[in-house]
Amino acid sequence: MIIPSLDFIQGKIVRLYKGNYLKKTQYQESYFLYIENCIKNNIKNLHIVDLDGARDPKRKQLHLLQDILKNKNINFQVGGGIRTEKDIEKLFFLGAKRVVLSSIIFKKKNVVKNWIERYGQERIVLALDIKIKNSFKEVVVAGWRNYTGICIEDIIDDFLENNIKYILCTDVSQDGTLNGPNLLLYSELIKKYPSIYFQASGGVSSINDIINLKKTGVKNIIIGKAFLEKKFTFFEAIQCLKK
Repeated sequence: MIIPSLDFIQGKIVRLYKGNYLKKTQYQESYFLYIENCIKNNIKNLHIVDLDGARDPKRKQLHLLQDILKNKNINFQVGGGIRTEKDIEKLFFLGAKRVVLSSIIFKKKNVVKNWIERYGQERIVLALDIKIKNSFKEVVVAGWRNYTGICIEDIIDDFLENNIKYILCTDVSQDGTLNGPNLLLYSELIKKYPSIYFQASGGVSSINDIINLKKTGVKNIIIGKAFLEKKFTFFEAIQCLKK
């Protein structure tokens, strides 16, 4: 499945370069028109990231999210600064289909496990964003500024007993670069964890990247910058997956 992504800072659509808040590109595109275009092209899911909330949970863009989530013709998964059950309940109330959890996984792991049990595997996505050094896939959090010292495999192993289904994995070194996805990373993860519906994120720049990701067996492909910069259309991306 193709999942377009929109990241927001102060209500504006942006893309960061390798997760660096100081290296952002701002787009003038209307998110309302972008979402309408998704719907017209039969896009089923849209990934929304509140980058202000990711950096500081007290600065969540709730008015923006409320405006976006009122559209009931598409499924939204929302991430950025989700730390409490109140945060989750608020987003579900506003209309989110799924919530994306990251930093809280490492602060309150057992709480997150309880949320998976309570809300179900269809409604929780674990975002495991990694920086790779000497083959060690270290997860980073808090807007990709803080290193956890934990590898992605250890986290997945821990949550398998809770029947986690969706994991969004981003290779930070590829994110926002248009240099192509880390195919080896997804091939390895999917081979080791065939039951997980991985969402591949970072680096997609061409239809050929989609073809190569499909070959790895990845279930979902998140695409941000390539769509915003018109590298290809929603229709072309969907047709590519169908073929």
